[in-house]
Amino acid sequence: MAVCNYGFQPFLRGFPQVPVQIYHVAKTIKNSPVRLLDAFVDRVFEFVDQPLLPSQSNFAPVEEIDEAVLVSSVEGSIPYDFPEGIYIRNGPNPLFGGLKSTVSMFGRSSHTWIEGEGMLHSLNFNKDSDGSWTISYNNRHVQTETLKLEKERKKPSFLPALEGDSPAILSAYLLNLLRFGDVNKHISNTNIFEHSGKFYSIAENHVPQEIDIFTLETLGNWDVSGAWNRPFTSHPKKAPGTGELVMMGFDAQKPYFELGVISDLVCRYNVIIDFPVVIDINRLIGGGPLMKYDKKGYARIGVMPRYGDADSIQWFEVEPSSVFHIFNCFEDGDEVVMWACKARGSVIPGPDLGLNKYEWFSRGYMHMNSVEDNGDNMTQDGIFFSRAHEWRLNMKTTEVKERNLTGTKFSMEFPMINENFIGSKNKFGYAQVVDSIASSSSGRAKYGGLAKLYFEEPENGLSWELNKLIKVEYHSFPENTFCSGATFVPKVGGLEEDDGWIITFVHNENTNMSQASYFTTINQCLCRLLYYCRVLQICLTLFLQVYIVDTKNISSEPVAKITLPGRVPYGFHGAFMSVSSQLED
Repeated sequence: MAVCNYGFQPFLRGFPQVPVQIYHVAKTIKNSPVRLLDAFVDRVFEFVDQPLLPSQSNFAPVEEIDEAVLVSSVEGSIPYDFPEGIYIRNGPNPLFGGLKSTVSMFGRSSHTWIEGEGMLHSLNFNKDSDGSWTISYNNRHVQTETLKLEKERKKPSFLPALEGDSPAILSAYLLNLLRFGDVNKHISNTNIFEHSGKFYSIAENHVPQEIDIFTLETLGNWDVSGAWNRPFTSHPKKAPGTGELVMMGFDAQKPYFELGVISDLVCRYNVIIDFPVVIDINRLIGGGPLMKYDKKGYARIGVMPRYGDADSIQWFEVEPSSVFHIFNCFEDGDEVVMWACKARGSVIPGPDLGLNKYEWFSRGYMHMNSVEDNGDNMTQDGIFFSRAHEWRLNMKTTEVKERNLTGTKFSMEFPMINENFIGSKNKFGYAQVVDSIASSSSGRAKYGGLAKLYFEEPENGLSWELNKLIKVEYHSFPENTFCSGATFVPKVGGLEEDDGWIITFVHNENTNMSQASYFTTINQCLCRLLYYCRVLQICLTLFLQVYIVDTKNISSEPVAKITLPGRVPYGFHGAFMSVSSQLED
């Protein structure tokens, strides 16, 4: 394999104080044959496995299956008005048995918990002419160029370059760049989205990969016809009404951000979050971490006209916090409103060097007992406890109003809404509920339920004057049962915003069994009774049985439980693509 002709000097511009010795080493080995660099890496660096605790067993990778398999084990029934389509979830599935660390004369470097090659898991729902359902399951790695390179070599090759001793990270940056032309692997493990009838897998560190939604085959990189030459956000949004895709990209080199972190949008504006998770190469050179949550740093939210530029952004200073995922943004009079999940600290990238990683994560996932969220409280205990939060940004007076929307009963993350209401004022939101005890025990986030948020209703039926928290309903899974990739599926032709279902992968750690489950979000019992009375012409006794199965509220039993042929590891974002099987032909 030939060395990529990649100039090292432009890369060093990001290292204005790089030690002279490293620069001379770079010049010396810049044109060295790849085999000599590989020999150096093989001799100096040792790849070691990162062990998993027994409580972390479902974070371990699984093998690809050869082809899609039919699924016949369905408890309950799939709703007759559930749309045809594909439920798909992305998540890390590391090659060669799991995440790795390297040990060398330069120190130790490690993959972080968010790394690992992306694997797609999908359920294809096809409805036959008689109304019966055919369901098939498939999984497949996203075939990025770096994944194919390591599979061809049949061994780990990229050195971890995000977490670890500063000299080890610097040497990993240098050696990865010189050997492969890339600093990090293209993991493509976070999300999947649709644009203009095509489907893409994505992570924050590279451009998207186009995916055949039916076979999960990777069709190649998507650089927007050559117009995009930097990493691409994992959370792009479609502009309301126009279908335009709004995205952003960040990098460790200038320009660090293109437009900023566009996390959501309203009809006339882009909303930009600038919160203190910082990549700082100078800090790395000085012996500190490359990426760090600066708990004493500034935080601000920018509002930019849809087609504005950097000079048109209106910035609002807000309380420092950690925000990764948004429910929605919309205009309300003179105010731009943002609803999101907010925590006191960031779970990415991890603890400072020298701290016990398990203890750091374990303490962070502890339950937060105090209702008062004191920003000056910097103890590690409960720092990842995440609550629905509201920011109101007044475009005329520049005033900022903040408040927590939910209390401390449960922590929640991975928020979602009916996407038909993106950018518009909506009534309902949904989220995965963190099991704080299980998460603290394992040192990894585990989601033991679902939540439905009523943004327009106060908690306990009290008036807004007496209670500023909103009403929340919960669905709790059985003990030691956790979900990932939950997404809202709107009913075709539904009349209400919450007329639909939540579908999610669910894993029972007691039985090591994975399922896909549905939960309805609105009570439609009468509609179901009328339908079955008309179509099936059955007796009243059976109406009651169908009524029990089809009761649609978040606290009820799932409408259907589909048992899968194998284990599905915990992952990140899921999506439902309403596509007909006829398109496959």
